[in-house]
Amino acid sequence: MGSRRSNIMAFALWIWIGLFNGLGYSSAASASTTMHSNNWAVLVCTSRYWIWCDWGLGIGDGCAKSADMREEDVDKFNYRHMANTLSLYRTVKRLGIPDERIILMLADDMACNARNKYPAQVFNNENHRLNLYGDNVEVDYRGYEVTVENFLRVLTGRHENAVPRTKRLLSDEGSRVLLYMTGHGGDEFLKFQDSEELQSHDLADAVKQMKEKRRFKELLIMVDTCQAATLFSQLDSPGVLAIGSSMKGENSYSHHLDSDVGVSVVDRFTYYTLAFFERLNIYDNTSLNSLFGSYNPKLLMSTAYHRADLYQQQLQDVPVTSFFGSVMKTIHTDSPYRAFSSKYFSSGKFGQPSRHSVCNELESSQPVVSDGKGASERCATPVEGHIPDTKGCPFQRSWSTFQAKLENFENVDSLVSYGLVAMLPLLAVATLLLR
Repeated sequence: MGSRRSNIMAFALWIWIGLFNGLGYSSAASASTTMHSNNWAVLVCTSRYWIWCDWGLGIGDGCAKSADMREEDVDKFNYRHMANTLSLYRTVKRLGIPDERIILMLADDMACNARNKYPAQVFNNENHRLNLYGDNVEVDYRGYEVTVENFLRVLTGRHENAVPRTKRLLSDEGSRVLLYMTGHGGDEFLKFQDSEELQSHDLADAVKQMKEKRRFKELLIMVDTCQAATLFSQLDSPGVLAIGSSMKGENSYSHHLDSDVGVSVVDRFTYYTLAFFERLNIYDNTSLNSLFGSYNPKLLMSTAYHRADLYQQQLQDVPVTSFFGSVMKTIHTDSPYRAFSSKYFSSGKFGQPSRHSVCNELESSQPVVSDGKGASERCATPVEGHIPDTKGCPFQRSWSTFQAKLENFENVDSLVSYGLVAMLPLLAVATLLLR
């Protein structure tokens, strides 16, 4: 009797161990097997006031331009930070990310500043060919709304109830998220509004919360500021890739001065990033490795540094449009009504039986464009998993149906979940026998 009881207890323990291992596997598999389904971009300009200075004249708009201003003080003007952000905003929209999936945060409105010679216009080049502040700019957070608190709330999703959906990052575990930040920074900090700072541990903690809450599949952080690489030194969440315009002890410099506007209009790192993307279109397969390798330290006057130890994929295998664009795949099927049972088709009401998936082999980055041919011409081979009308005993028909469904399983998590559910009756029986 004692031996039997021990065997039953061992059996129950084995089931419990399998149950918890299955749950752990399901959670881990969810993070690794979730398909990329959407793209989001969070673009942040943290600088306020027309000019930011620290050479003894004060801070903010109280710093008037003096006759003895040094050449290096030209980089204290904040116009270029807004131009940086609006330039990236224009680029990701051109490459396919819609406005409803872009969170745009601008700490100041340079377009309406009294010192702006061209009201309601912002340029990133001295030729003034492109007005970045056009009719199709949707600013989500403006002026004093751009704070460290609101920035962290956007990333973590910890909003107050009154915050509208248009101001929320509604990403999920299938999202690739681009986070771009520009402003004045230093060793492991980025200034917001000239009054507060985002520390590197604040950013790391927010990213960790995002990962735990499954708010992204992969995250690319791009920072254009002095000593930018130090801002992501404390990141430890998997699936995160980061690049900064300068390393510790280095400054990030502006590219050129617009003598008509009177200030520098774009930073070097962002300027060469834009130059790289202007050659691409929405269907381009150029890799992230090509982008990161395009930064010339002599042109930047600093060293662009990227961190990829937390990122699982090889950079040469990841197109830049995976983060800076959004290409949706198109799946061609015989019928849009895939859920109809076979009896409707066998009756002749809807013609030939529908195959579950006509063309599942798609290009990883190119959309499938209809060529005018019928689905049967494009995919002549029968689809695996089609359940034949098996004659014979009911067990044989049931087994054939089970095999077909098993072959069509695409979601590993669902398969694991079904297995766990099947183990519950065994666990219940073992528990009853122990009484």
